[in-house]
Amino acid sequence: MNDHITIVGAGPGGLASAILLASGGCRVTLVEARERVGGRTSSHLADGFRFDTGPTFFLYPEVLESIFAAAGRTLRDEIELLPVDPLYRLHFGDGETLDATDDIAELARRVARLSPADAEAVPRFFADNDRKLEAFLPFLQKAFLGANELLDPKLIRLLPTLAPWRQLDKELERYFVDPRVRMMFSFQALYLGMTPQTCPSLFSILPLIEYRYGVHHPRGGCGALMETMARVATELGVDIKLDSPVRGLHFDGRRCVGVETDDERIDADAVILNADFADAMKRLVPARLRKRWSDRRIEKQRYSCSTFMLYLGLEGRFDDQPHHTVYMPKDYRRHLDDIDAAADMTPDPAFYAQNASITDDSLAPRGHSTLYLLMPVSHQHDASRIDWAREAPVYRRLAMKQLAKVGFDDVERRIRYERHLTPTQWRDDYRIHRGATFNMAHNFGQMLHRRPRNRFEDLDGVYLVGGGTHPGSGLPTIFESAKISTALLCDELGIAAPKVPDVASVPSTSETFAAAVAARTSVAGGALRESAARSRA
Repeated sequence: MNDHITIVGAGPGGLASAILLASGGCRVTLVEARERVGGRTSSHLADGFRFDTGPTFFLYPEVLESIFAAAGRTLRDEIELLPVDPLYRLHFGDGETLDATDDIAELARRVARLSPADAEAVPRFFADNDRKLEAFLPFLQKAFLGANELLDPKLIRLLPTLAPWRQLDKELERYFVDPRVRMMFSFQALYLGMTPQTCPSLFSILPLIEYRYGVHHPRGGCGALMETMARVATELGVDIKLDSPVRGLHFDGRRCVGVETDDERIDADAVILNADFADAMKRLVPARLRKRWSDRRIEKQRYSCSTFMLYLGLEGRFDDQPHHTVYMPKDYRRHLDDIDAAADMTPDPAFYAQNASITDDSLAPRGHSTLYLLMPVSHQHDASRIDWAREAPVYRRLAMKQLAKVGFDDVERRIRYERHLTPTQWRDDYRIHRGATFNMAHNFGQMLHRRPRNRFEDLDGVYLVGGGTHPGSGLPTIFESAKISTALLCDELGIAAPKVPDVASVPSTSETFAAAVAARTSVAGGALRESAARSRA
């Protein structure tokens, strides 16, 4: 087969696309601007410490397992996936904590300690969202190339269940009274760079995915997973060119016929873009060729929040702390509204911390550990008043204070390596438009066919993968975007697409979740009624 496909960007979507296309017999060249693969999902190595740059949660591995299966590989044979238990520890601003577990009856008992009135709704919430996920999954796995896709009778029948016009927080009010319980099932909206008040109710399936399929840590981190994918792609014949920034795309009329790096021009029968969509369009594609996605339209889109990141290599370990910690302040809603409005940082911000050395001793020298902190902040736009060159030390001090609040004591004295990333650095060093770490927002007006499409509508021969296209941000959905886009590409070029097994047929480490929920509901109910009675007494 002589078809030559060039992929721009060695992030998770680009690597997955390379594996699929090479498995189908295509000649694939993958060009990456940075010196390491992974993009936002890369690793940072220094002084014997290894950190994930961005994503640290690995969810729903069955999607990537299906891609490896298409290449005749088994994901779990290529990299060790370590289950994380508890899934994470939740700290609330009032001092209460909850360790999340995928044992639904036990989770309900723990919720009962926070809010007896809400505990019996926990199995019902999961059962309802399990049905929602099963019903909507086929639409996350298909292309939405125009508004006519919405006329699918199956999708129309689903609308009352999906209720995309309803906000996530309003959806959770149908189940839970206590705002802390709603927070524990809605903070996942931050994976999409959104708040529970702006995120569509469809995304109540996010916690379902965590609890149904578990939270995993690839040994070496998510960056090591990207390196594993790059190794597999290379073994399949993919030519990966690192430290090769793309300076522009080449066109014959409206058809893209290649890319140009600092060193060479690479001709191609089709091009897959795995770069940040908004940045790549404005840098690489002449405005005259973009009808729908003009510079003006790109700027009018709503974008996700950004993040302030802190990477610390520490002497000693925190073996009494969990792998993942999520802190949500008492006035969580106001804090998220401030982020959305680009207001000054609250003195009590939400944050996420990863203490991965408790699970994986390969990340730090003996007797040392890594600590990763992420604080959601506003992205860079006209209303932003934060000068990060001046304010980064202020946010660092605040981060130290927040870490101590959840039990990471005496951190500063133990630091042996330190690095931070600000929205400005996300924008300038990683070429992310406005530093919006999670791409375009996933509001009702920017979903399905209203996102930039997998077969890009403004150009011929260009396909999109990654969080900026359908189905959206997050590693599982990015891998789905690779499956969708490569299938479209193969169809256009008349290539026999690789056979990717359905995710449902991939062996899962989880139980059949709906059966587990049904079996545990009666058990949970009895325990919860007893707990509620004790509380009232």
